Amino acid sequence: MTVYKVIEIIGTSEKSWEDAAKTAVERASNTLEDLRIAEVTAQDVKIEDGKVVAYRTKVSLSFKFREE
Repeated sequence: MTVYKVIEIIGTSEKSWEDAAKTAVERASNTLEDLRIAEVTAQDVKIEDGKVVAYRTKVSLSFKFREE
């Protein structure tokens, strides 16, 4: 029997939503093992002085619990 946990993380990028998602997953992989699925659940932008300065991507990320 396999059990997975799902967490929600947000990545940011000055380039694109795709880069923000990639940043989030790669950062999470530094501390979480056996990542399985990343689902983009929301995207938004940060605006300063009427200009887009950052892209933000919210990701639901699942990973497998270690078997004991």
